[in-house]
Amino acid sequence: MAKQPMRVVAAACDGACSGNPGPGGWGALLRYEDGSLREMGGAERATTNNRMELTAALALFEVLRELPRAPDLVIRTDSRYLIDGLQKWLAGWKRKGWRTASGGAVLNRDLWEQLDAARLPGVSLVHVRGHSGDPDNDRCDAIAVAFSRGQRPALAGPGTPALPPPVEAESLPAADDPAPVELQQLLGRLELAERLAKGGYGLSLVELARLVDMPIRSLESRTAAWTWRDWRVLPIDGGRWRLERDAGGLASRE
Repeated sequence: MAKQPMRVVAAACDGACSGNPGPGGWGALLRYEDGSLREMGGAERATTNNRMELTAALALFEVLRELPRAPDLVIRTDSRYLIDGLQKWLAGWKRKGWRTASGGAVLNRDLWEQLDAARLPGVSLVHVRGHSGDPDNDRCDAIAVAFSRGQRPALAGPGTPALPPPVEAESLPAADDPAPVELQQLLGRLELAERLAKGGYGLSLVELARLVDMPIRSLESRTAAWTWRDWRVLPIDGGRWRLERDAGGLASRE
């Protein structure tokens, strides 16, 4: 007899875009009742963050349709747009001929129609705050951002243990293997920080939290300049922040 697939007990998805519109990526994951993990992701050259959020959810629905699921399964996402669209707005859009309350055409109609056809009875969406320490949301975000930057992150396949055993020295990847996604993401953030510092750009608190990979709540109380890696983070008008190279490279680093 063929082995029955394990039930899915948790799912999450996220989207990212550089430029909005610009190059984008999406990430999603499934957790099975035996503790194993499956990750998915993809990229588009010219898209928006919202389209990537919808694409990630659509990919999950299509995969989940073919798999046994725990009766209390939910999909975790930080996209209010995705949740409200499916749970609040969709019925009204269809009733009005795919027009919004103000009479304009519904954006991303093609993806909304696919989502409407693909969504599964009993599988709902649950909102989580982005960059708040939720591990599945953070992982989906890392996958999405990597794809949006043209990278190919290593993805866990079906049956991959969620907590793999320690890597022995002799099994370390060869020098020409791609770097782990965490290092790829760090390099991308450092390169971006350098460009932002050189251009003198101001960052909102949300943008800063994304750049330094820290929860927003840990930054909200800061009012004075502080150091992150090789840059000073300086407060400017309007609750925004600016980066400049830390010439001293001294103590009090984060």
